[in-house]
Order: sequence, then structure tokens, then C-alpha cells
Amino acid sequence: MGKRILVTGGAGFLGSHLCDRLIDEGNDVICLDNLFTGNKDNIRHLLGNDYFEFIRHDVTEPIFLEVDQVYNLACPASPIHYQYNPIKTWKTSVLGAMNMLGLAKRVKARILQASTSEVYGDPEVHPQPETYRGCVNTMGIRSCYDEGKRAAETLFYDYHRMHGTEIKIMRIFNTYGPKMHPADGRVVSNFIVQALKGEDITIYGDGSQTRSFCYVDDLIEGMVRLMNSRADFIGPCNIGNPGEFTIKQLAELVIEKTGCKSKLVYMPLPSDDPLQRKPVIETAKRELDWEPTIPLDKGLDKTIEYFRSIIK
Repeated sequence: MGKRILVTGGAGFLGSHLCDRLIDEGNDVICLDNLFTGNKDNIRHLLGNDYFEFIRHDVTEPIFLEVDQVYNLACPASPIHYQYNPIKTWKTSVLGAMNMLGLAKRVKARILQASTSEVYGDPEVHPQPETYRGCVNTMGIRSCYDEGKRAAETLFYDYHRMHGTEIKIMRIFNTYGPKMHPADGRVVSNFIVQALKGEDITIYGDGSQTRSFCYVDDLIEGMVRLMNSRADFIGPCNIGNPGEFTIKQLAELVIEKTGCKSKLVYMPLPSDDPLQRKPVIETAKRELDWEPTIPLDKGLDKTIEYFRSIIK
């Protein structure tokens, strides 16, 4: 028998993929989203489904629902969006976590926090294991997101210690795929959109900084496995692809795959932009029997195909 599951941020990039997965598994899904960065088009195909319900609501305000599980994904995740209103970003991370934890505590639901690799900041340890405590600038332009997610993790652990709330902490590394917002400012969508429009590709810095790119289907598989893992494993758990690429390598691969004639244009590196990012995923392998299966080469093909379909 399916569960009744709440997905906050369910109309966003990751949230909408998660809603699809949970519906396919026979669950009743409540999608909660204020549509600040989420898009109703991402879930439009589900709106007529008897097992799906959409509620337009902001997680900074309490809500009372009866559910078995909560996936807390609500928060702007790209620098353009979370820096647009940093105080709102902070409230979404912290007040949203408090409200969802309060809901989970009241109805005795299990709750998963979609945390982020950004809790590691600009890391002094490479690659990044879950035991690394991070190097975050509390006063920087990215701090509203980085520190908001760190504070949310703290709240989750405190609810677990004080109230026995069943929690799961997932640290998400760079993820890409269909349904990404074309103007979200993330590197994969940026490069693909610029290439398909015949524009020059903008690289911030010298292109030597590295990222690890996880295809969305792999990420959602890891998320669902973590939620349904044994009760005494609460995380944190890195979910990401340990394949490491420079930003310049990514740009060159996008140019090759799109067949465009874009040139690379270099701009100054933004403040506090991490120079290296690569997950250690031994915990996920051991506890969840999970590791990514879709290489960047194949994932980019699917993502480029999606952007070709929406860019006119």
C-alpha cells in the first residue's frame, strides 16, 4: 500500500522529478510550492491525477497536514535566485525547516532534508567526506544559502535528539537534467542555453575550477533510497557523482555535443565561488547500495535534447 507523502518545493527541478517517481510507485503525493522558483508546467501533467495534490503555500508559514513522509526540498538553489532576496532565502531554509519538523513531529512522519554540498563552503579538504565540517564565509553573498542549509541541518539533529523525530540528511552535489530552469544561472543550463542560442559561452574564472555533475535520475534514486533506509541511519549522506570535470572541460563538451560555434569568454570569478567540488560517496555505497550510473556524456545528451525542445 502506498504512503501519503509531502514534497515541499515539489514544482521545482528536483521536486517535480521526485513527485513523478513517487506517483509511479503508487503513493499519494502532496506537492507544496509557492512557485517563486518552481514552475507549474513541471507538474502540469500530474494535476489531473487522483493521487496527486498541489498546494500553493510558502513553507515559512505553518501548515497542518497528515502524512507519512516529508521530503523538504523547498529553497531557491541557484545563486541568481537565492541571492535575489537573501533574507527570504534564509527564512525559507530555517523557518521552513522548523515548520516541516514541527509537522513531522506532530504526525510522527519521517522527514528528509535536502541539504547541499554548499555546507562545505570553499573546501580545504578534497574530495569532501561527510565528516568534513566545511569552510564557509558567514558574511559572503552566498552565505544566505550556505549557512541557511547548515542551520537547517542543526535543527534537524536537535529535533531528532529532543523529540526522537525520524530524520534523514542528504547533501546534494551539482545535479542537472530536464526541467532545469533555462535562466537559473547554473553552469550546465547556462552553457547549453548559450550554445543553442549561438551565443559565446561565459566562463567565470579561468575555467580550472572543478565540479562533479550528477544526472537527476541518479540523484532521485539516491534520495528515495535514503528516505527508506533503516531508521538508525540518519546521515548526513553525500549524494552526487564523484566524476570530476573542470568548468572548461564541461564547456568544450557542450560545444561538441550541440555542434555550435560558440567561443569561450572569460569573466571574473564571483565572490566565494568554490574552486573544487567532489563528493566522497562511500557512505551512500555502504548504507544505500547506491552510486550513479549515468555518465556526464549520456546525461548531457538528454539535457540538451530537453533544452532544444523549449528554446525557440
